[in-house]
Amino acid sequence: MNDLDILEQQAVDAAVTSNWKVAISLNKKILEADHDNLSACLRLGFANLQVKNIKEAKKYYNKALKIQPRNQVGIENLERIQILSEKGLKKAAAANLDPNLFLEVPGKTRTVTLVNLGQKKDLAELVVGQEIALKSKTRKVEARTVSGEYIGCLPDDLSKRLIFFLKAKSKYSAYIKESNLNKVIIFIKEILKGKKVLNYSSFPQNIQTNLGQITEEKTADQEEESSSEEDEWDVISRELTPEEKEEIPGIHLDEEETEE
Repeated sequence: MNDLDILEQQAVDAAVTSNWKVAISLNKKILEADHDNLSACLRLGFANLQVKNIKEAKKYYNKALKIQPRNQVGIENLERIQILSEKGLKKAAAANLDPNLFLEVPGKTRTVTLVNLGQKKDLAELVVGQEIALKSKTRKVEARTVSGEYIGCLPDDLSKRLIFFLKAKSKYSAYIKESNLNKVIIFIKEILKGKKVLNYSSFPQNIQTNLGQITEEKTADQEEESSSEEDEWDVISRELTPEEKEEIPGIHLDEEETEE
């Protein structure tokens, strides 16, 4: 392995650990030794995007397209930069990234590719390590920025599972792991598990595991609550006179009471 190969590996390792300043420095050294290194140009464009140095990112993506005019990564990211420029964003603070942020823990973490992505103007601003919010809806779980912009949805099977866990007062943190205008990958981490799902894994290898049992328990709880409410009405109803029942909506008189 020659010196250039060593620099390449170090540059990749720096990007994997989201050490963007080091990644930028190493890739610049690569370009000094090899002026037409396409991979180094693309890495420099990406690293500068992560620290929101839009001008520098644009410079290196344009250089990549001079080397390879039809490079799709370069084309897509220049479109992203154009959106950011139109929004007046030239440079902003990058996400403060913990090097252990994306540490996988079986059953407690999940890397997820979002579906039904939001508008490009919102996706363009996402950076690796950015914290986002999970919002539970009736049939799906949405991913949104902390300021409320829609990013995308979890796939149906995972949404269905997490809806139960969120309703059981489980808590999760979520972060952007990878993003461009056509694809967003997030990392979800379990923070706290609700009592009703304490015996179940948030993220089993097969996402359908125990889902039927969890659903049945939820239905049973709802029926029990409904039955309890009905019993309370029965007790109240028995203590009321026919005249009092007539004044309360939802309580119907029996035929015998009506005849009396």
